[in-house]
Amino acid sequence: MGNESVIAVLTAAIVKEPDNVEVRLHLAQLLLEANDPVSALAHAVAILNLQPDKISALDVASRAAASSGDANRAASYRRMYTALAGDTTSSPMTPQINEYEFLDDKSRTNSYVPVGIDDPVPVQTSDVVLDASDEIWDIEEPKLKLADVGGMENVKKRLDMAFLAPLRNPELMKYYGKSLRGGLLLYGPPGCGKTFIARATAGEMGAKFIAVGLPDVLEMWLGNSERNLHEIFERARRQAPCVLFFDELDALGRKRSLVRHSAISGVVNQLLAEIDSVGNNNEGVFILAATNHPWDIDTAMRRPGRLDRMLLVLPPDQPARAAILQYHLRDRPVGNLDLAALAKLTEAYSGADLAYLCESAAELALTESVQTSKMRPIEMPDFKVALQQVRPSTRAWFDTAKNFALFANDGGLYDELLDYLKKQRML
Repeated sequence: MGNESVIAVLTAAIVKEPDNVEVRLHLAQLLLEANDPVSALAHAVAILNLQPDKISALDVASRAAASSGDANRAASYRRMYTALAGDTTSSPMTPQINEYEFLDDKSRTNSYVPVGIDDPVPVQTSDVVLDASDEIWDIEEPKLKLADVGGMENVKKRLDMAFLAPLRNPELMKYYGKSLRGGLLLYGPPGCGKTFIARATAGEMGAKFIAVGLPDVLEMWLGNSERNLHEIFERARRQAPCVLFFDELDALGRKRSLVRHSAISGVVNQLLAEIDSVGNNNEGVFILAATNHPWDIDTAMRRPGRLDRMLLVLPPDQPARAAILQYHLRDRPVGNLDLAALAKLTEAYSGADLAYLCESAAELALTESVQTSKMRPIEMPDFKVALQQVRPSTRAWFDTAKNFALFANDGGLYDELLDYLKKQRML
């Protein structure tokens, strides 16, 4: 069986089992060998969303990013790979970066020196201070508003209570002693719009938006990861009002009892210290975070004054699904489509699932147009076939989450999830 056939088989398998890490990793490697680095990178990122410390996925992600011309992203993944693997060599496909290239001789003498990831040798920190031109974290100014988010009414209400209403009514906030201290943790199945609603919150507040992920923080040099995290918070403070959004928080704030590398424990400690600093000493910096695995987050993250409020972000309801389908079909030729009927047939589909469903239906129409040499629009029969191929990816998440909701619901942490599971008759 040739590589193309194997890729087709593995792609079909991933549609049925999106959380099968080993199958997806093999598919990413084959796509990289087949000169399709963009698709390989997408699969590697999907693996890292499930297992942030999967070393082989970091290697593939680094090589795929390098092959697709994204040297900065390749270097970020390579630094994470090196830090976790304790390997100071770089992949032949990844450009090696000299950490000291832009430092003068005086700076070099005080810079971080590379040591083993668990090496207790004390290291003197650098005296080099980044100015505004050196900052590498992107700052967005979202134009989205909460009204642009379909569904999620409960999430919007809680966001309004936590952040927006106090900001709109400063006198009442002062009168009632309401504090904006602490942050909000969004959790739920992947692909349901947690990042989207975080951006919309920033847009509603008229605030800057900084999204932070593991590649933005973790480095191989001892102490650099903590310094990166500190610089991110410092930049957010300089840009206030600012929403600082931590995507996949379980990668940065993982339970220290589950961490195998001391470098990650140091990052967790630094993150706790920075959140406390934001809560006590700074105005205008609002912490939002998202995760698919809240049970893996260090419990110290959720104590009062830190990420003390959790919000469940559920799959879109029927009206929201119809709106999402309409959005993803807006620039495609469509025929006789009943979006209301499609929305009814896609119970438990995430927003990402619905986007892929539209892509699959369009692919079927395109394939037939090529075979018949006659262009035609996307119609209901295409979606009926696509629905057999694209299944809701949220089911696997709910199967896992159910166990935590039933047996690890300390202090009612997952009451909201339990209520949903009962309504959906999943218990």
